[in-house]
Amino acid sequence: MLTPKKTTWVLVADGARARILTNEGPKTGLVPVPGTARNQHIPTTTELGSDRPGRSFSSTGDGSRSAMEPRVDWHEFEKLKFAKQIASLLDTASSAGDFDDLVLVAPAATLGELRASLNDHTRAKVSGELAKDLTKHALADLPGHLDGMVRL
Repeated sequence: MLTPKKTTWVLVADGARARILTNEGPKTGLVPVPGTARNQHIPTTTELGSDRPGRSFSSTGDGSRSAMEPRVDWHEFEKLKFAKQIASLLDTASSAGDFDDLVLVAPAATLGELRASLNDHTRAKVSGELAKDLTKHALADLPGHLDGMVRL
């Protein structure tokens, strides 16, 4: 009896780069999913907003001023936005039935943002997670890191 073909997608991402690879089962390796690679330049916080925090007068009325913390780290905000875009792409593909299992590979902070941004249907398909930045590794180097998560 033949077992049904199971498609596993592997997302390799960080805060600014992402690529999705597919695996159709044992001995099929990893193949990039066409049209899913993303590479976004995220400027530094100083390029995105003011590099100096605002100043305020003391509430005691003595005329002293003190610096205020910036409300948003714009660089981190852009990384969060990128993670939400990738999660949306995965949610759409999951709803279309493009994959059966999903493996997430990203640094811990990005992994947390992705996990929180995925809808329940997609989150249920997550079969493995690896808190590592492998975005700069060649495709041929990835199987060694994914041992036990994907049947390559």
